[in-house]
Amino acid sequence: MRSIASRMSVMSGEGALAVFARARELEAQGRSIIHLELGEPDFHTGQSVIDSAAKALADGKDRYCAVQGVLALRQEIAAYLAHTRSIQVSPDNIVIAPGCKIALFQSMMALLEPGDEVLYPEPGFPGYPSITLGLGAVPVPFALSPRNQLQPDPDEVASKITPRTRMLLTNSPGNPTGTVYTDSVQRALAELAVKHDLWVLSDEIYARILYGGEYLSMLRYPGMKERTLIIDGFSKSFAMTGWRLGYSVAPPEVIPALNLMAVNTYTCVAEFTQYAAIDALRDREGNTARMVTEFSRRRDQFSQDLNRVPGFRCLPPQGAFYAWVDIAGTGMSAEELCRILLEDAGVAAIPGAAFGHEGKNFIRFSFASSMSTLHEAVERIQKVSAVWQGTAVR
Repeated sequence: MRSIASRMSVMSGEGALAVFARARELEAQGRSIIHLELGEPDFHTGQSVIDSAAKALADGKDRYCAVQGVLALRQEIAAYLAHTRSIQVSPDNIVIAPGCKIALFQSMMALLEPGDEVLYPEPGFPGYPSITLGLGAVPVPFALSPRNQLQPDPDEVASKITPRTRMLLTNSPGNPTGTVYTDSVQRALAELAVKHDLWVLSDEIYARILYGGEYLSMLRYPGMKERTLIIDGFSKSFAMTGWRLGYSVAPPEVIPALNLMAVNTYTCVAEFTQYAAIDALRDREGNTARMVTEFSRRRDQFSQDLNRVPGFRCLPPQGAFYAWVDIAGTGMSAEELCRILLEDAGVAAIPGAAFGHEGKNFIRFSFASSMSTLHEAVERIQKVSAVWQGTAVR
């Protein structure tokens, strides 16, 4: 009998999408649902970017184009990274992809052999272990623990390195915790990568959504240029989720492999969207800065409001747009609590175990919604909190 490839049985979906599907079912039944489960800015693409896409189409930019990506866009990305992250990369070392997930998948596929071990943060983006397993490699988590301020512990990472370790994955600011790795932590991780000759995949999709301080890319540390791949894109910083635009920055010897996978999969990214992305990077209207300012305002208020809910404890995140809430004080499991929030309060959130075992006592809310929506969400949560207030521990 014909069967599905065994690799599919070890891969997993995303908890956010499962919760979203149930929330939509409830909406179809006439229920009012506040969606705080998806990592999607409630802002829309800047008008100048939309105008640039329309102009590119009118100018006939609707053909096959360079597999690696339009040179003008790659040049603009190089200039953008120099301006926003103080790193110098060549346009020749950039590959455009139809979304960051594809960029992540193809970068891992280019570098991993079956049985290789991949160190990744937990709680973290579910795609990290899923893709690793799908490629026949072995995911090895390192904890982002509250006792360590949700920072990676370099000593723990070092203790998990074996002769089979091939790759170290970093994500700062991180999903779901909003953690921004400190300079000392990143420097220590870079030293481990050099010492053990590891590839480093630096997921920097939230790099521009930072609430203070200068962003430090892993590429800035000694010995990292020849071993680091950056994964980034346009979804979060430019509110372009539906445009499906991402990119990898990679050492020169990796680029032919990434191009070869592009040839064998998507051929090239839509040309007109790439020309629009150039306008997004230049951001003449200041859309990204305005969006981050608004996210900062929401972060402060939403964290404060959540801390008034019995059994909730929430530290304001340093980056991204997620509230990572410790709910151990409610005396309930995160799964049951999220079920109550969705079914009884009409508030969609993600149980922390969807991001790995280390998240089992947490839930994640996205605050990429208006202040009024966030305020109503907390009011609804307060109303159903009587369910657990009898067992809540403060």
